[in-house]
Amino acid sequence: MKLYKKRWVRSGVVLVSSLAIVLSVFPSFADEDISSLEGQSTTLQNELEGINEEILSLSEEISTAEMQIEIMNGEIERTSDALAEAEENENQQYEDMKSRIKYMYEHGNATLLEMLFSAEDMTDFLNKADFIEHLSEYDRSALDSLKEVHEQIEDQKETLEIQQDSLKEIQASLTARQEELQTTAEETSTNLADVQARLEQAKAEEAARIAAEQAAQETISSGGGYDNSVVNGGAIDATADDVTLLAAIIQCEAHQEYDSLLAVATVIMNRVEDPRFPNSISGVIYAQGQFEPVWTGRLQNVINSGPTDLSMQVAQDAINGARLAAVSHCYFFLYAGSTNRPGVNIGGNLFFPSW
Repeated sequence: MKLYKKRWVRSGVVLVSSLAIVLSVFPSFADEDISSLEGQSTTLQNELEGINEEILSLSEEISTAEMQIEIMNGEIERTSDALAEAEENENQQYEDMKSRIKYMYEHGNATLLEMLFSAEDMTDFLNKADFIEHLSEYDRSALDSLKEVHEQIEDQKETLEIQQDSLKEIQASLTARQEELQTTAEETSTNLADVQARLEQAKAEEAARIAAEQAAQETISSGGGYDNSVVNGGAIDATADDVTLLAAIIQCEAHQEYDSLLAVATVIMNRVEDPRFPNSISGVIYAQGQFEPVWTGRLQNVINSGPTDLSMQVAQDAINGARLAAVSHCYFFLYAGSTNRPGVNIGGNLFFPSW
């Protein structure tokens, strides 16, 4: 009997050490989900604020571009009017010149000679001769000057129209960018709403989990013990080797007492059915670093010598769907003497739902 107790003490110490190392890598999944969702929510909120600020800035740039286009339209209209006036002056000058040339051609040199010989003195004669000589030159010079003004106004109008086209392109680009940002803002708002809904759900689930743990702890503290009823968690397909393996591991981890064995079996079956863990009995038991008897060789020794009848019975019951009600929500256990965390104490092991 003393040897049995010493063996269990040694096993308990090894179990505590091994589980303390192994299970420390399993944080609360609900806490991790909440933290991740909160981070996503913050990131999306920051992105949405940045997008809205950029949309506001673009709106101001678009308004400025519209104002500049309107001003440019006015300048183009002003230049068009000046161009029309220059063309009118040019045409009038051209018509006047043609009339003078026609007159001179029709009346010939006689008229010119009459004008020269009507001079009162030599000075008057020279002045009139010089006038006749430079008359056609003046017409050509005036016409050239008008053409130059016409060309300048045309160049100015062309420059204004190019600038107007450039402003319109800028406005179109800004408007397109604004529409893209508005679409992105809508998508970000949708994603943010989805993340916030998932966050609220995760918080609610975490609150329910904490409440369940507190209720379990209060039950233990009040001396009410634990619910030793057996509930049906659903049967799974298993081979004879699976039954033997499950019987061997629960025999290594618990006292030879039905509730103690079924409590450990329930934790293993809970893991099999949870997507966070491997989906087979062997996968859960042989997962790296999970159970001390695996790597110390104790599990193989029990398999070689054969599990007890009680261990085999409990393993078969668990595979058929039997779960100990008190730990039906648990996925971890430790030696109860090594921790003061809340949980359900069964056969010297403390069972709890999350690390």
